[in-house]
Amino acid sequence: MMKIFETHAHYDDEAFREDREALFDEMFANDIDTIINVGASFAGCEQSVALADSHEKIYAAVGIHPEDVEELTEARMAWLKKTASENEKVLAIGEIGLDYHYPEPAKEIQQQWFRRQLRLAADIKKPVIIHSREACQDTLACMRAEHAEQIGGVIHCYSYSKEAAQEFLKMGCTVFPSEADYITFRLPQEKTGFLLKERLLEGKILIRSCANYRNMPPDCYRIAVKQHADNEELVRQVWRILIQ
Repeated sequence: MMKIFETHAHYDDEAFREDREALFDEMFANDIDTIINVGASFAGCEQSVALADSHEKIYAAVGIHPEDVEELTEARMAWLKKTASENEKVLAIGEIGLDYHYPEPAKEIQQQWFRRQLRLAADIKKPVIIHSREACQDTLACMRAEHAEQIGGVIHCYSYSKEAAQEFLKMGCTVFPSEADYITFRLPQEKTGFLLKERLLEGKILIRSCANYRNMPPDCYRIAVKQHADNEELVRQVWRILIQ
């Protein structure tokens, strides 16, 4: 039986409040073997750690998403460092990064806290999970400034160019394409299909649900573990689409 590692989920989300434990029971009784629950807000980080501490097969990442960095303080940075340093079930710093899709928070504030969290990851020798949207060059600039090649990690939901992918890869970050989203949202696959077709990600296919999306438009085929009884067949279907 194929075992699936859910590498990026948000089961701390309020959407799962009523049936979270039943969902975990169902998942672990079937094909899901391990989950990393990724923090975004500070409360989400606290809840992610709580989930990891109370479930053997759940691990956590802690970090503040660019949309939430205005809630960061020195005290909360200290909490992130202490928790990620001392709790063996906290595996990474994330998700952190830059997101310029909306005007707030200001770019300068996002960059400041992104660099601080990169520095934190370097200090405690933990990899990073980076979210970057409409901010390619500034993301690269921040990473270069903080010597991200010494940190390592993941650029998740990647949607930039082939040339940028090479730069991220040079800095020790695995670039996971947002193909799951392109499959499920029926968006143009050519945007990131080169990552596979040109073998930039050979042997590095990621299946993730980013699970906290339950109410998607009716024409989407969102990859959400709860909705798939046969996850092995799901993975096969995704692979067939990716290699077309």
